[in-house]
Amino acid sequence: MAGQISNNSWIYRYENGILQEQLDEIVTEQPLTIMLDGQEFATMVCSPEHLEELTIGFLASEGFIRQQEEIKSLNIDESKGIAYVDLHVQVTTSHEFHSKRFIGSCCGKSRQFYFHNDARTAKTSTSKTTVTPDQCLSIMRQLQDSSLIFQETGGVHNAALFSGEDMIISRTDIGRHNALDKIYGYCIQNKISVKDKIIAFSGRISSEVLLKAAKIGVGIILSKSAPTNLAIKLAEDLNITAVGFIRGNSFNVYSHSHRISD
Repeated sequence: MAGQISNNSWIYRYENGILQEQLDEIVTEQPLTIMLDGQEFATMVCSPEHLEELTIGFLASEGFIRQQEEIKSLNIDESKGIAYVDLHVQVTTSHEFHSKRFIGSCCGKSRQFYFHNDARTAKTSTSKTTVTPDQCLSIMRQLQDSSLIFQETGGVHNAALFSGEDMIISRTDIGRHNALDKIYGYCIQNKISVKDKIIAFSGRISSEVLLKAAKIGVGIILSKSAPTNLAIKLAEDLNITAVGFIRGNSFNVYSHSHRISD
């Protein structure tokens, strides 16, 4: 499992009528299997860095832990691509619990989730954080400027956690969910309160990405790409401000625009 997030590889590039061999930077894609209390729980394909953060963030987003102290032990065998996790309290890992669709209701609004765990772990934001239009543009520029692996390979997603315009942490992964889980894991490890923070994201705001933001607990998510209609519905319901198409000097606000202040 040990390896770099990208490696050089020989390719043939066609340009201006000429086909020639050259070195290119290619992203690394490898599996990580989580063994939870001795049972195979999940396998994800990821970029091979910050694997402890990824494991912790994934378990938190699935509702198995809330804080670092609930983990009895966590050991990662990078050569085999396995994360061995033991919790202080044994939990169920029933496939039925994880795979069945669930429709719930809260505060008079009908919420449609794909899995039971989404209903258990997605939080309605209580954030009072606001952001100015100029800050939205600045945050996205910082995210793009920090995305060196994307600039080299074009094959990864990037996410970052901000306090105002100040970047706290940024993470890169081939999987958009993984990048967010790494941020979540970092926050849990370092006991960072996220209610007043902002997530900036390079990819599309799908319903799954919006739910990840809700599970982390932020009230604002910014992206250079578009949201889906279900993501907007969930953002409205979960009191999250979703901002997309942040490009150049413009953007669209899709939900809870009261957090965008002049």
